[in-house]
Amino acid sequence: MSVKRALISVYDKTGIVEFAHELNALGVEIISTGGTYRALQGAGIPVLEVAQVAGFPEILDGRVKTLQPQIHAGILAIRSNPEHMAQLAEHGVIPIDMVVVNLYPFRETVADPNVSLEDAIEKIDIGGPSMVRGAAKNWQDVAVLVNPANYGKVLSELRETGDIALATKFDLMDEAFQHTSAYDTAIAAWLGSRGREIIAARTRGQAPAESNPFPQTITLKLTKVQDLRYGENPHQQAAFFTDGTNGGTTIVGAKQLHGKELSFNNINDAHAALELVKEFDEPAAVAIKHANPCGVAVAPTIAAAYQKCYEADTVSIFGGIIALNRPCDEATAKAISKIFVEIVLAPSFEPEALKVLTKKKDIRLLEVGPIERKAPAGFDVKRVAGGFLLQNWDAISEEAQAWKTATAAQADAETAKDLAFAWKVCKHVKSNAIVVARGGQTLGVGAGQMNRIDAARHALRQAGENVRGAVLASDAFFPFPDVVEAAGEAGIAAIAQPGGSIRDQESVDRCNDLGIAMLFTGVRHFKH
Repeated sequence: MSVKRALISVYDKTGIVEFAHELNALGVEIISTGGTYRALQGAGIPVLEVAQVAGFPEILDGRVKTLQPQIHAGILAIRSNPEHMAQLAEHGVIPIDMVVVNLYPFRETVADPNVSLEDAIEKIDIGGPSMVRGAAKNWQDVAVLVNPANYGKVLSELRETGDIALATKFDLMDEAFQHTSAYDTAIAAWLGSRGREIIAARTRGQAPAESNPFPQTITLKLTKVQDLRYGENPHQQAAFFTDGTNGGTTIVGAKQLHGKELSFNNINDAHAALELVKEFDEPAAVAIKHANPCGVAVAPTIAAAYQKCYEADTVSIFGGIIALNRPCDEATAKAISKIFVEIVLAPSFEPEALKVLTKKKDIRLLEVGPIERKAPAGFDVKRVAGGFLLQNWDAISEEAQAWKTATAAQADAETAKDLAFAWKVCKHVKSNAIVVARGGQTLGVGAGQMNRIDAARHALRQAGENVRGAVLASDAFFPFPDVVEAAGEAGIAAIAQPGGSIRDQESVDRCNDLGIAMLFTGVRHFKH
């Protein structure tokens, strides 16, 4: 048996009693600390307390218990090095062949927005990472386990061969360094943002001030969720990762109820659909195609919202992704089932709706849980060759009542409501972006054009004869009055745009000539 002595000290005690029981049955001596020691002893498993081995008591409220030469020399000694083994014998150190450790729950602790700096600091593990790193460094002689999911595999190898395979030890070592890296990354990220805010408040005697969220060094720690069949195209390999943050309702947290695995494009489009549908308080339905909305609508019921969403563009919705911000009921499911869509995502699916939709084998159903409208956590990240672009999410809180009317014509209450709706949609359309809407329904969407007038022409043309009396939203200002002229010719009643062009007055004057109300939002929403 290659493992004669194991040190076990875990915060996550999942399966640890069963694992220790099996090790004991295999003749492995176990040493442990604190709560783990009490749990094993209480289960009737023979166990030595670390203080007995180290010859030194646990002190400083547990801050010092495993930081002892008798422990770390037993972990770090290279068994094939005669001098190392002679030194162990000289000092009465018994080798430790397995280290089973996972760390204090720092990330879980700081997930509480009201956590104190002192509580966060106390959840920074010191002895645990030291043991994990020592065992990982000496991986050929010491098996290091940080994940309860590996207990079964290790026990199986020990029973079958009396040893742990070198390849398994290497994998365990790799996972251990990933574990400590993620832990240190979480600590550095919290201290550099929220921790710094707390200190600023204490030293200035005021509420936490805004701080620069971008320190000189940022480590992105990602954990694989799944391998994907391919990327945007079949010749590209791809995988889906999570950064482990909690940013409200997300695709990462969704539960797939039906259908084949999600693809790279499915996940990207589903994210776009979910972020847009989260904008609305009233029942809303969104149809996404190639990360752009092709239909968006609100209504008193989710079934009515979907029907309006479908009618907004009955062509583009084919093969698209549907997002709902209310539970999918039977009536909505029956309407959706009439066409082919890749994904339906909703907070939940009523049983009768599931019966209808699961008859279609190719459709994917995602249950995202209650819709939380808060922005995703962390940063919006874009990759460029050789680097990354990081920014805060476009999650500014806007009040349409604060918009400035720049024209003689005013928007009445119904028109203002349509403008607010169109503006919410426009924020989620690839720039250059133009959205034409009326009555809580998109009529035309111009997305991703190289110039704004072409985006406007596309949206107006798509709206067709329904355009008269509708509203138009633009994600950025008008450098020329050409969009206003096209809107006036089509019969648009009002326009929302950020304003800020040195030639704003030309567009305002043209709106006055045509009797169009123009409102300046003061906010730009480029989306690239």
